[in-house]
Amino acid sequence: MKSFNIPDFYKSPIISKVKEIRKIMDPRKKNFSPTLLDFGPVRFYIARHFGFCYGVENAIEIAFKAIEDNPESRIFLLSQMIHNPDVNKDLLERGAKFLMDTSGNQIIPFDALTKEDIVIIPAFGTTLQIENELYNRGIEVRRYDTTCPFVDRVWKKAEKLGEENYTIIIHGKDKHEETRATFSRSEKNAPSIIVKDIHESKIIGEFILGNLSLDKFETIFKGKYSENFKPLEHLMKVGIINQTTMLASETQEIVDYFKAVMIQKYAGAELKNHFADTRDTLCYATNENQESTYGLLNVNADLAVVVGGYNSSNTSHIVELCEAKLPTYFISSAGEIVSKKRINHFLYSKQEHLTSNNFLPEKSPVNILLTSGASCPDSLVDAVLQKILSFYPNVKNVNEVLKEIETI
Repeated sequence: MKSFNIPDFYKSPIISKVKEIRKIMDPRKKNFSPTLLDFGPVRFYIARHFGFCYGVENAIEIAFKAIEDNPESRIFLLSQMIHNPDVNKDLLERGAKFLMDTSGNQIIPFDALTKEDIVIIPAFGTTLQIENELYNRGIEVRRYDTTCPFVDRVWKKAEKLGEENYTIIIHGKDKHEETRATFSRSEKNAPSIIVKDIHESKIIGEFILGNLSLDKFETIFKGKYSENFKPLEHLMKVGIINQTTMLASETQEIVDYFKAVMIQKYAGAELKNHFADTRDTLCYATNENQESTYGLLNVNADLAVVVGGYNSSNTSHIVELCEAKLPTYFISSAGEIVSKKRINHFLYSKQEHLTSNNFLPEKSPVNILLTSGASCPDSLVDAVLQKILSFYPNVKNVNEVLKEIETI
């Protein structure tokens, strides 16, 4: 796999070393069990896969190169390049400016752009409408386009489904930049509709089976389907694609559900005339990170710490998995850890910021699951580990601990 030129300040002396050791020990990525870093009074179980993925490293390399190569030009990020506050802050400190927020609201009007300006397309991609706005102003959209190759693969799948006359159901978050970008391409190719989860999928299934009125369907999915969408006609033949960072198990559940609905509705008919049996369109990193989280959760631990941006979709699904099993603290950086007793964190299940006391139990050893999302630098995870270690006297030397895992 291609390697990227990533700034050294995103790397780390501990986490990057752990990854390097595991890569040597497990080059084919078959083992999803965590790595134990035993410091004595506190033990960390480090997920097998986490942190920067191919698409994120590609985006970071392109964005930093754009700034470096164009010192005299105005540099604009279409919106957050990836969902990590530290990476976006680093780019802004180097002179880049946001044109839009993550919801698509304009910060700087497109009319303020000139053809001499540089615009960086984020890793999520962007809509065809926005691309056209930039083209019309003479902006070289492809020059610094950091769209993830795995997102582009989803767009190609949508195009193929459209050519075969399938209606496209997109499993994704309708407000997310990637889903908006995918929908803009999908609706160009075929009638399209977005479902957030299995619950919304079952509502569509009830409509297909004749158990839900057209008025109720249109009310529930208002703003989530393409123009001139005709549910009675267009939901006779469907194919599923997804936002690349969704929970893999739920996407599979949605695929299996619609397949069962079509078998029930069109018993005796050839299934391919009503359902495209596509493979899911998640990216490899999402799959690996989620499988690694399941591996982490096989460990009997006291708590989990997940590091990443609070608006990061792939990170949120890791948090969901952890929250279902044990106390989980979703933090953006080590700065959220106030002391051994206090931590500021984001409770994803309730979408609220909290301050919790006594988050580290008074026991020895304390067992902590540690991981992050695909847009989080190793340096941030390293800082969290080091911050927690600072609360415990007489911990083992880092080099000694790393040497232990090398000899396993």
